Amino acid sequence: MSILVLAEHDNKTLNGATLNVVAAAQKIGGDITVLVAGSGAQAVADAAAKVAGVSKVLLADNAAYANQLAENVAALVADLGKGYSHILAAATTNGKNILPRVAALLDVSMITDIIAVEGPKTFKRPIYAGNAIATVESSEAIVVATVRGTAFDPVASEGGSASVEAVAEVKDAGISKFINEEIVKSERPELAAARIVVSGGRGVGSGENYHKVLDPLADKLGAAQGASRAAVDAGFVPNDMQVGQTGKIVAPDLYIAVGISGAIQHLAGMKDSKVIVAINKDEEAPINAVADYWLVGDLNTVVPELVSKL
Repeated sequence: MSILVLAEHDNKTLNGATLNVVAAAQKIGGDITVLVAGSGAQAVADAAAKVAGVSKVLLADNAAYANQLAENVAALVADLGKGYSHILAAATTNGKNILPRVAALLDVSMITDIIAVEGPKTFKRPIYAGNAIATVESSEAIVVATVRGTAFDPVASEGGSASVEAVAEVKDAGISKFINEEIVKSERPELAAARIVVSGGRGVGSGENYHKVLDPLADKLGAAQGASRAAVDAGFVPNDMQVGQTGKIVAPDLYIAVGISGAIQHLAGMKDSKVIVAINKDEEAPINAVADYWLVGDLNTVVPELVSKL
């Protein structure tokens, strides 16, 4: 078997999510090739070549892939992927944008969000917002699948010595163009990869109160900050901070949920956290069902007191 892994990157550095996908690929077994599609991305390819378990790196370096437009990258992956038994990518916004297009171009069905490998073509994936786990088997000649990164421990980023080969092929669909992007810069850890996450929900009351109450706690713990969908929809924080089924899936060592009731949509994105602490004035809140520790009280009093004790 041969596996093609689509690298997640920003043309400068290799995203850690790629290491989780390689880990899933190793469980499937076979030669692993990492595809880096970008512009000025030689450093990413070099980093991918050092990843443990990678046999080869393909570098498609062209302006057409500078912003990784899904239409262009999908056409490239589909063409190169014809020679592989599996095509994998992280279940991130980027991966979920590209791989369904790849599956359509190859005329195969795809498997989304795999959390375990049972065999070369048999996988487990969550359904019903994570309330049930389905075991699915693919009968396709080429398995196209996205991988939930939090379900697989990342492989080592050093230790490999794969060769890097240039891909001259350019796929420019010419049907979309990059306009601009707005990136929220933060000194805090990246949400999906953080060891500690502090999240706020509708209960924090406002965007101003969110930062007033939760920023000191996150600063003390060196934590990333997240939010429930209700808090995002209310405009308290940007949507890239949303944790949940339609947001980011996280599984940190410690997850602190403040003023979050615990809707199924939110629980699906964080219930795999190792330790969950809930702070809520409603002792009947659904989040208490998954919390390891919960404190019933007014978050405006409890959180500052907690910060003072840290």
